[in-house]
Amino acid sequence: MSPDRPALSPEHSGAHRLEVVAEPEAPTRPSLRLIEPAGRTPPAPGIGDFTPTALDAPELYLNRELTYLNFCWRVLHESEDERVPLLERVKFLGIVSSNLDEFFQKRIGGLKQQVGAQLHAITPDGRSPQKQIEDCLELINRLEGKKAAIAERVLAELKAVGVWLAPYKELDTQQQAWVREHYLRTIFPLVTPQAMDPAHPFPFVSNLALNLLVSLRYENDAESLLARVKVPVGGGVSRFVRLGSSRTFVDLADVMANNLDLLFPGMEIEACSQFRVTRNAITERDEEEADDLLEMIEIELRKRRFASVVRLQVDKSMQPYFRGRLAAELGLDEASDVFEADGMLSMRDLMEIATLDIPELRDATHAPAQPVDFLSEGSIFHAIRDQQSLLVHHPYESFQQSVERFFREAADDPKVRAIKTTLYRTSRDSAVIKHLVRAAQGGKQVAVVLELKARFDEEANIKWASRMERAGIHVTYGVVGLKTHTKVTLVVRQDYDGLRRYAHIATGNYHAGTARLYCDLGLFTCDEQIGRDLTELFNYLTTGYKPRRKYGKLLVAPKQLKQALLDKIEREIALVGQGERGHIQWKLNALEDIDIVRALYRAAQRGVTIDLIVRDTCRLRPGVDGVSSSIKVVSVIGRFLEHERIYYFHNGGRAEYYIGSADAMQRNLEKRVEVLCPIDDPRLQAELRFILDTQLSDQRGAWDMQSDGSYIQRTGMNAKHCQQQLIERTERRLKEATRLRRRKVQNRATKKR
Repeated sequence: MSPDRPALSPEHSGAHRLEVVAEPEAPTRPSLRLIEPAGRTPPAPGIGDFTPTALDAPELYLNRELTYLNFCWRVLHESEDERVPLLERVKFLGIVSSNLDEFFQKRIGGLKQQVGAQLHAITPDGRSPQKQIEDCLELINRLEGKKAAIAERVLAELKAVGVWLAPYKELDTQQQAWVREHYLRTIFPLVTPQAMDPAHPFPFVSNLALNLLVSLRYENDAESLLARVKVPVGGGVSRFVRLGSSRTFVDLADVMANNLDLLFPGMEIEACSQFRVTRNAITERDEEEADDLLEMIEIELRKRRFASVVRLQVDKSMQPYFRGRLAAELGLDEASDVFEADGMLSMRDLMEIATLDIPELRDATHAPAQPVDFLSEGSIFHAIRDQQSLLVHHPYESFQQSVERFFREAADDPKVRAIKTTLYRTSRDSAVIKHLVRAAQGGKQVAVVLELKARFDEEANIKWASRMERAGIHVTYGVVGLKTHTKVTLVVRQDYDGLRRYAHIATGNYHAGTARLYCDLGLFTCDEQIGRDLTELFNYLTTGYKPRRKYGKLLVAPKQLKQALLDKIEREIALVGQGERGHIQWKLNALEDIDIVRALYRAAQRGVTIDLIVRDTCRLRPGVDGVSSSIKVVSVIGRFLEHERIYYFHNGGRAEYYIGSADAMQRNLEKRVEVLCPIDDPRLQAELRFILDTQLSDQRGAWDMQSDGSYIQRTGMNAKHCQQQLIERTERRLKEATRLRRRKVQNRATKKR
């Protein structure tokens, strides 16, 4: 809060405060603006105290879009938390900015399409598409304002420790000369100005690109002209120009704006402002009408580049006339679709600064540990066979030494006959795909189910499809009408006693990059029934045929998974009715499916205790008297993105645990191919129990959801984040296992002597 703006009420934990704000249009008439205190997020709009009459009451259900924005608010809080190192705080600013960009592309874009098509379907929480847009924009405006204020403080703190994002005009003469020469040599040839006049129609403005709008005129000529200049960030060009080896940086847009004489020699620059557009990413056609799915996706990608604009961002220096003209040219409503930024546009580019190699301003370096169960130097298949099932937890344990090793040895092992896998997203330089290509070239049977419609990864997946097909891999694109979201691999190997199936079932993608940033689980198993189930699943995925497929252990969507979850909830209710304990614990990214939420409400009313760890979207309201008083909802935010899904049912003391990539969302349960896999081994169940207990008891990164949809962060004194606890536990386990292994080796050597 600015020192010259007195607070009307003191800030205190868990409360709001009021602040006097002088509006620019009427400086003598201050207005009151509600400010959320640190450690608390806003309540859901329209939520108040009420007495529900039935489980279909709209007041019982939170809005999907608004709860996601509330998640962004919790992530943003990390950027103002002084316990977080400075460059990590910059990282969270970039993450929130990127999340909001994607929210406009996917969610606001989709809602605008519904409004344009005059679809007026009401959500379970009682909102029309238009009402959702209005409520979302209200919350986004508050979020953007808070983000700009935090960014100003964080950048000032960075400057105080020697990392300066310097305005061009604050550089000294020598520095300006160096930057100008650097720009002229390395960037200027890439810049192409575009006129905007009767002879030059309004240019196409690409999605999320940063642009300059320049007003200029010839000397001694009163007529103003207008030009658009794209800031060429990307393709090897950084957003921030670094002054030599120093820690001083200048925004490239600022450099260009202050050197426009190079683009327009001899002309007078009247004004220069920045702007940016966000385009709708929802452009899919019905694939059932497509003769060639690959061609259809390529067409959709081209359409997305030219899709309608859903947001125009301008800097606050832009004159109202130019702002209005841009809105008109782009077909936008200036009142609702134009957003004035108080600070830097495209703050997602701050990730360039966040990744600077300055250890004292970063989290302590974390190197994923070698998985304890894979310490042996022999075949990974022998390790799996010896223990039947192994569980790996990323990023605490190494993706390279577990998942990539599994694919590498499958490709090289002469006893391996076939490899079948699903791919949703993967890294640009994917070792997994390289191993698959080598396996196919070596004569093994390799089949890949590649999901072409993985949002924002379609282009990369098309390229991978072509490369794999050229190598002789059998590539299919899943089942018409369903996304293949499950992450599973099946390796068929000729063991000493016949063919044996080895499986990997994961909660996250086969992506080495995200495996260092996302918390995910992976099960390696040679369980015979799971192997048979996966064989059945791959036969379905590669043909699309739907005979009466039966699965012995796996819960597969869309055929049976949702009903299985509902049945297991009902079983907990029945057990309570028999005088036993009923307990459900789930760890998810999102809880959105109304049937599931309603079943959880019903279970809570019957006395079942329910603990939910939900990262972002959550329609359920905990702590509502008579409905959900026995339900607790926790969200964990930290240096890693919580991404694993764990489902636990007490089941009268016969505990059931499942893992997989499926959230409790309608799209996952009804419109995607998903798999939940049971974890039966008591040793592995103990690992899942430790994860759940550690997160539920966390006092540093956990936020408790309130019944009004707001969240309050736990603030234990000197508490250690659950993710840090898992890092340290993994390191201790590895040290102990290594010590025991060395002792065994020494004992064997002693016996030989």
